[in-house]
Amino acid sequence: MRYSSQVKPISYLKANAAEVLARLDEQREPLIITQNGEAKAVLQDLASYEETQETLVLLKILALGNRQVEAGELTPAADVIARLRAKGTPE
Repeated sequence: MRYSSQVKPISYLKANAAEVLARLDEQREPLIITQNGEAKAVLQDLASYEETQETLVLLKILALGNRQVEAGELTPAADVIARLRAKGTPE
């Protein structure tokens, strides 16, 4: 994805805040804000931000699982199933 069309100076944000927020919500594409010609911030709609955070959590869980596998910290599936059955399932 190219963000070159999604780069605006901070003065644009200040002058067009409501329009910027509406566009973020409609297009669901991030907006890069510059200050003195340098990229300083990224704005995105709330739904996209929440999706990004959920994805990061899932990636962290996968990374933790990979580390546990590499360290040999495994429990056979049959043991896990037996333990769950022993606890009983709510009906």
